[in-house]
Amino acid sequence: MGRIAREKKTVAAMIRIYCRGQHKERKALCASCQALLQYAWQRLDRCPFGAEKPTCARCPVHCYQPAMREEIRRVMRYAGPRMLYTHPILAVRHLWDERRKPPVLPQRKRTVPE
Repeated sequence: MGRIAREKKTVAAMIRIYCRGQHKERKALCASCQALLQYAWQRLDRCPFGAEKPTCARCPVHCYQPAMREEIRRVMRYAGPRMLYTHPILAVRHLWDERRKPPVLPQRKRTVPE
């Protein structure tokens, strides 16, 4: 499994835990949590670091809109500790990834008009 795929799986598990605990949804995600999950996956697909992506907490690029960033922080604060009980392998791998040094931001190619 690639780094981005694992990150998608981790964020999906965290959002499921949050929705189940806060919104009492048992079978599927509520509409707001589903929208947050789709937004998070979209951001992961567009990550400029690709396979070298750091965890969001250590990333030098803030690609989430401020409101969505606050919402995902709320989800992670709630679900993070609970991940050790429900998804211990994902939780440990995420914690291990947080220890990695974030890569240098890739430079954009500039086109110089002549």
